[in-house]
Amino acid sequence: MNKSEIYPVFAQLTKAAEKQNAGLDLWDGRDNAFHSFLSDGFPHSKMEKWRNTDLSTFLSKEYSYVENTDPVSDVDINQVFHCEIHNFETSLFTLLNGAYVYNTSPLTILGNGVIAGSLRNVWSEYPELVNRYLGQLTENNLNGLVSLNSALGTAGFFIFVPDNVVVEKPVQLVNLVNTEVNPFLQIRNLIVLGKNSKLTFVQCDDSVNDKNSFLNVANEFHIAEGAALEHYKLQNKDDSAVMVNTSFFGLQRNARLLTNTITFNGGTTRNESVVNLDGEGAEANILGLYLVDRKQHVDNQVVVRHNAPHCNSNELFKGIVDDDASVAFNGHIIVLPGAQKTNAFQSNKNILLTDTAKVSTKPFLEIYADDVKCSHGATIGQLDENALFYLKQRGLCDSNARMLLMYAFAEEVIREISIESLHERTADMVSRRLNGELSICDQCVLHCSYEKPMEFEIDITKI
Repeated sequence: MNKSEIYPVFAQLTKAAEKQNAGLDLWDGRDNAFHSFLSDGFPHSKMEKWRNTDLSTFLSKEYSYVENTDPVSDVDINQVFHCEIHNFETSLFTLLNGAYVYNTSPLTILGNGVIAGSLRNVWSEYPELVNRYLGQLTENNLNGLVSLNSALGTAGFFIFVPDNVVVEKPVQLVNLVNTEVNPFLQIRNLIVLGKNSKLTFVQCDDSVNDKNSFLNVANEFHIAEGAALEHYKLQNKDDSAVMVNTSFFGLQRNARLLTNTITFNGGTTRNESVVNLDGEGAEANILGLYLVDRKQHVDNQVVVRHNAPHCNSNELFKGIVDDDASVAFNGHIIVLPGAQKTNAFQSNKNILLTDTAKVSTKPFLEIYADDVKCSHGATIGQLDENALFYLKQRGLCDSNARMLLMYAFAEEVIREISIESLHERTADMVSRRLNGELSICDQCVLHCSYEKPMEFEIDITKI
């Protein structure tokens, strides 16, 4: 017996795969992907890259597989979600319980050729466009959850930016869970940037009414020659939520990528980024910040492949770990033969606030070229007692002194958010999170509404 068969949700997944593969209205390759999942099974802690994240306890729960559906328009999303960031104007798109939600049309087609909306509908109306890119970056052999998503993830978000088009307004995708059942969701997002195009893309993962959920999300980012992508991912989930988020980035000649993942809350969160620098002169900046407490767990995995010469990559991940929380980081930089003049830097820094908090970090370089500049490092420590003493000698109480040091530690990642309004809101949320005042929001990860405004003895974001 395949070990995965012992989990209650397995029978539902098998039934869903049989139903989907009998239809002719979706893209090819789903049957092969599901057989890969049957062969590999769910990831488990005996696998090297999963030894710090054990999913067996969660998979043993009773989930209800939520079948990917056509887009829905009978939901008033304003009753569920409302985002109010001062001076933050975005083109807003929403996924609710895995389904794409729209008001007038499941597809938005702009005069400059930009196509955005339901992945399912784009495939129906522009199959040649979707088939050109879908699955080209996805590595189904990475683990069983990726192949499962390739088999069952038939709904999600799509955006195509044509050559030489600059999308002035940031595109925001909000992924909400709001259901009484314990959903097991598969979501697939496809983002395509043409030559010399530019896009700012903000992904928000949030819960409204989420007791136990399992989200398996796969993202593909195709970044053509000379294109530039700014990608921000903000996560604020319930303590009982499990989220596995896998992103594949493909960068061509002189392409630019900034991706910044900030985890405020979540029961068990695993973010894996696979970045392929396929064209000469490509550059990737991969950042992350995680703030965890109680029994929360965050696992960040990054693989950067330097496949061409004259490419640059920079990784910086920082975390503050409190209570009995645990964190894992695995950074793997690969410089292939011929990828000369590579610059690749990697850093993971962590602060432990208690003796029971845990961090496992493994930065790793694999180099097959001789004309490169590469470095990696990791630190695990506590707040500097001398710095605390210095601040308290200048009139700060112990609580504010600790807050100031923690915020200063996190600010190195926060300041890389180039959108001023998003930067200010994120900084505010980080300061409240560090002060223990930010739990799972009752609305968007970027919107916190209170009858009484929060008050601080000092505003550390302005220091």
